[in-house]
Amino acid sequence: MRILIGLVAVAMLAGCTTPSDLLKDSPELSATTKKDPRTFAICVYPSWQDYRSSAVMSETSAGYRIVAGNDMNGQTDDVLDIRKSSSGSVVRLYQRMAWQQLGRGDLKNSINRCL
Repeated sequence: MRILIGLVAVAMLAGCTTPSDLLKDSPELSATTKKDPRTFAICVYPSWQDYRSSAVMSETSAGYRIVAGNDMNGQTDDVLDIRKSSSGSVVRLYQRMAWQQLGRGDLKNSINRCL
């Protein structure tokens, strides 16, 4: 019984993902735009809110970040990191379970549309 409880606890901990965890991995999508980070973030943010009403946009020291997660389990599912570059912005999308795109198609579409 102790082993079963231990396995369940490890499985639950392994499932927790923070924005910092996602940013450690390679991005699922990387692009550049001539738009400044604020303009780009404001362009894509409505689609992220449609995807998850709890999506949060925040200003960082290098630009903007949009984070969407699962309210039920506290997971971070998607992070869009928008950083200022010499010619505009560098945009990187990080996703937990990137292979699972059900309901996420509009996120990539909004990025491509706003470039």
